[in-house]
Amino acid sequence: MTEPQLRHLLSISDLSRTMAEQILKTAQAFHEIGKRPVRKVPTLRGKTVINVFYEASTRTRTSFELAGKRLSADVVNIGGSSSSTSKGESLRDTVLTLDAMHASVIVLRHAVSGAAHYVARNTRAAVINAGDGMHEHPTQALLDVFTIRQHKGNDLGGLTVTICGDIQHSRVARSNVQLLRLLGARVRLAGPRTLLPHRTEALGVETFDRLEPALEGADVVMMLRIQRERLGAALFPSSREYARYFGLNARRLSLASPEAIVMHPGPINRGVEISDDVADGPHSVILGQVEAGVAVRMAVLYFLASEPGAEATPA
Repeated sequence: MTEPQLRHLLSISDLSRTMAEQILKTAQAFHEIGKRPVRKVPTLRGKTVINVFYEASTRTRTSFELAGKRLSADVVNIGGSSSSTSKGESLRDTVLTLDAMHASVIVLRHAVSGAAHYVARNTRAAVINAGDGMHEHPTQALLDVFTIRQHKGNDLGGLTVTICGDIQHSRVARSNVQLLRLLGARVRLAGPRTLLPHRTEALGVETFDRLEPALEGADVVMMLRIQRERLGAALFPSSREYARYFGLNARRLSLASPEAIVMHPGPINRGVEISDDVADGPHSVILGQVEAGVAVRMAVLYFLASEPGAEATPA
């Protein structure tokens, strides 16, 4: 049975296992293109990709811009401070304006959970959620899984992935839990009780309020940034106390599998979530995640902007 064409990517729940695998396979082809002397293909020539970022971003925004340009799309970047929202324009009117310009894809980052779903209901363009509030960040999860597969093989069944940090406020954690479980991995969550989500049993994961037992035998250790901009109150005593009990250092990492890889979506608060020697050490694949981001986002743009019936794998 043919997989239906992907209309939007707003949540990992938009993906079947088959579609997720197709995106990751296509990303591998684009990853190889990224190693050529000329890193450009004509795949989306004539298409327009508009990146609308109402929140600060380095990695996601830059990688989406590079992804669109490497696919030969026309790419336009709009930041919150440089858009008409600074003059009081509503998100609805901004979207209607972009729709009138016949955008092929709108990539949206917004501080409000559900903003990407709202935009998708009000535009003819395909919409990619580049992070909405505390909801989801699906392309981050895809690039994280792509990175894991590079180091651990394509079959995630039997792998134990420990995600540690500010789980409650992390859209990265929420998307990763869904995708990792969809692909067969075992997921553990660890963090202070005040930063763990309620009713974690519904997520199908193990939950720990201490880091050490969550690390035992882990194949992948994913550290998360403290979401300072989303903390409404002091949910842990101090950065020093957080580092003391939940920071990843070499001693704690030794509890994981000897071949464990260490990940972080960035930006890193060095000395808080992770020590320098681990972030820059032999187990770290953090820069590999950044590299994977361009290829994965090329694949997502390809599936959303390509004409129906296009080849499943780019040339």
